[in-house]
Order: sequence, then structure tokens, then C-alpha cells
Amino acid sequence: MNVPQIETRLRVVVRGRVQGVGFRYYVLERARELNVVGIVRNLRDGGVEVIAEGSRGALEALLAALKVGPRAARVDSVDAVWLPATGEFTTFTIAPTR
Repeated sequence: MNVPQIETRLRVVVRGRVQGVGFRYYVLERARELNVVGIVRNLRDGGVEVIAEGSRGALEALLAALKVGPRAARVDSVDAVWLPATGEFTTFTIAPTR
């Protein structure tokens, strides 16, 4: 894997039928394909949170993928916030529920 180009951070909360349908694994695969670092995790309220850092273009592609989701998912809303990168991540992983 190439060293990711860290330009910016994207925090996204996805709502709909996004738990129990492979959504986190879908995000993990897309993020790794795009050379993005960060985390994906289920939220106790039924949503999924994604915090990712990388190039603006890679994060825009990830955001587009989040709006679609895996086949079994139903994405009702995607709330995204662009933030300054912090450099806290070195890989992309599935994190514990919060």
C-alpha cells in the first residue's frame, strides 16, 4: 500500500438501514482501495460514523461510495463535515461501537 497523501479530514454520519448489512466492511474496502486512513464504526443510535483522512479527491470518492453503500443497505441520509487533517491515523480500521 502506498503512503496516503493526507490533505484533509472528512467526518460522515450515515443513517438508514446501515447496520447488520456489511456497511462497515464495505467502507473498509473502499477506504483501502482509495488509500485513505481513519475509522468506521457503528453508532448506538443505529447510524454509522466514518472519520477519514487523505487527499481531497480520495475523500470525495469515498463520500460518493457512502451515499450508495453495499447492496443490502438503504442510505437515507449522509451528513458530512470537512475538517483539518490531524494525522492521528496510520491505517483504516473498524472501530468499536460508540
